[in-house]
Amino acid sequence: MPENGLGSAIGRVVSHGRRLASLQVDLAKAEVRRKAGATALGVGLGVGAALFAVIALALLVAAGVVALALVLPAWAAVLVGAGVALLAAGALAAAAVSALRAPVPKQALEEARLTRDALRG
Repeated sequence: MPENGLGSAIGRVVSHGRRLASLQVDLAKAEVRRKAGATALGVGLGVGAALFAVIALALLVAAGVVALALVLPAWAAVLVGAGVALLAAGALAAAAVSALRAPVPKQALEEARLTRDALRG
């Protein structure tokens, strides 16, 4: 078969198509790697911010207990502070339980019902 024939041209087109697809996959991998690095940096900064927020919250609770100790004995002030913290923890736990209920895929169930009804005729 001659080098300039239709079969040769088709082979070159297929070869170039494969190479193009390979290059696009390589580009996608590089882009994902770059974005993953940026995401990791964002997660690290978020964890650092959360840590400082927890420290600040602990300091605010301590300041509240010290202020309460001005009008109550120290043991009572600490007890009141602990009670308030337990109430807050209970409220957060209740909110977490309600938020973590298993989601019901209503739209998918409705589509499945419609498909079933359509197939039954």
